[in-house]
Amino acid sequence: MGRTAVRGPRVWLWRWRRNPLKRRADVVEGWVVLGVWLLTVLAGSLAGITVARSMAHGLAHQRADRRPAAARLVARAPQASQRRKDPSPGERVWAEARWTAADGSARTGRVRVVPGSAAGTRVTVWTDRRGRLVGSPVTPDQAALRAALLGGLAGAATGLVPFTGGLLLRVRLERRRLTAWDAEWARLGPRWGRMV
Repeated sequence: MGRTAVRGPRVWLWRWRRNPLKRRADVVEGWVVLGVWLLTVLAGSLAGITVARSMAHGLAHQRADRRPAAARLVARAPQASQRRKDPSPGERVWAEARWTAADGSARTGRVRVVPGSAAGTRVTVWTDRRGRLVGSPVTPDQAALRAALLGGLAGAATGLVPFTGGLLLRVRLERRRLTAWDAEWARLGPRWGRMV
């Protein structure tokens, strides 16, 4: 028959209950554990929420700043890469396009288009307020996902700092406690051996 450890009922808040055998180090450790958990949760939550809101605000500003513009290819777009025998259906090549900016000035730039597109083919480009080419803005769903992921990552990274600090402090307290036990055993151990 195997041996099993006998455990009594689970006692909540045992670190703060009165006990004549409790040492000062036990009390300090109890408060350190409580403080570290509170600080970890608060710091992680605040950092995560702040970063997520900042990211969402920045992406919303980006969506508001970018505008679609109708452009036309200046020349025929090059064919697909000759290195591959089977070009992928979504493959794009760079081609020169011309569009009119919001201020009425004509602009040209290189855009990605379907290989072999004829000159004069209409393509949609995204511009900023100054009429410069920019990438297409993210959708609101993509922005929410990015903000949530970045906020969660920032919250976890921030919460890791106090958690690690508390862990190191508990290790130091444990070493101090073991040193005190060794000193006490060195003092009482020889006398105990004579009693037996």
